[in-house]
Amino acid sequence: MSFDLCSIKMAEQPFFIESIGTRIYSIEELCWFLHHNLCLIDESITSPALVEWIRDELGLKSLARKLSDALERPDRDVSYFVLPIFQEVSYLRPGESRQVRDELTRSQVRPQEERTKTRGDYLLRGGRYQAACTLYRGILDNRSAGKLSAPFYASVWNNLGCALARQYRFREAAEAFLNGWRMFQSRELMRKYVSTLPLFLSDEEYRKKLEEFGADSVLTGKIQEYNAAAALKAADKTASRSQTDLDSTTVLEELKEEYRRGAFG
Repeated sequence: MSFDLCSIKMAEQPFFIESIGTRIYSIEELCWFLHHNLCLIDESITSPALVEWIRDELGLKSLARKLSDALERPDRDVSYFVLPIFQEVSYLRPGESRQVRDELTRSQVRPQEERTKTRGDYLLRGGRYQAACTLYRGILDNRSAGKLSAPFYASVWNNLGCALARQYRFREAAEAFLNGWRMFQSRELMRKYVSTLPLFLSDEEYRKKLEEFGADSVLTGKIQEYNAAAALKAADKTASRSQTDLDSTTVLEELKEEYRRGAFG
């Protein structure tokens, strides 16, 4: 990258990338976003709407014409749309253009389900849990036998469960983890399923579920040790912050959030 400060005007009206809920205010912000999220580039970005925004809000008419021409290409090669944006502000270092082109090519040939999951994962990391859930459920509702591997769909169930758990929707989260485990029996999915049960079941119901699931006492003990360690880590991290201006309710909420991120990350 060859700039430190924005050298071109800021837009009065940002460009809104609806698929991931991100607002862009300058050509440099757009470059940064594209460079760090090449796998997220889709029709919501390579669109006439972005061309119009670049022309009208940023006043970059020559760039807008190049991008408009790129949209007319019969091969729909997105590199012809993305690279001129980088070139406008000399964003890439020498030799990086080829790397970007190769990564864009790899991204565009991935199955649509994988690209949708990538957007969901971006939203999950950004704390937009409900939006991530919508994308994950769309993948799962439209899956077909033999299209993608069982581990892939199990990972979607896992991430759906994490998004639900972070919204305190523990019953739904447990069901998601269990569905994922039924598809691909990983220890991590089992841990998350068993860890979620006590968050909405009574002790008696919890023991009954463990019997139905076939979780032995040794495994359950290890999971409980893991959860205790996650809770202790969350407490230590929260306590390490200066709490001069934090009331008890704020501290408790931060502690809950740290635990959810640790146990359902």
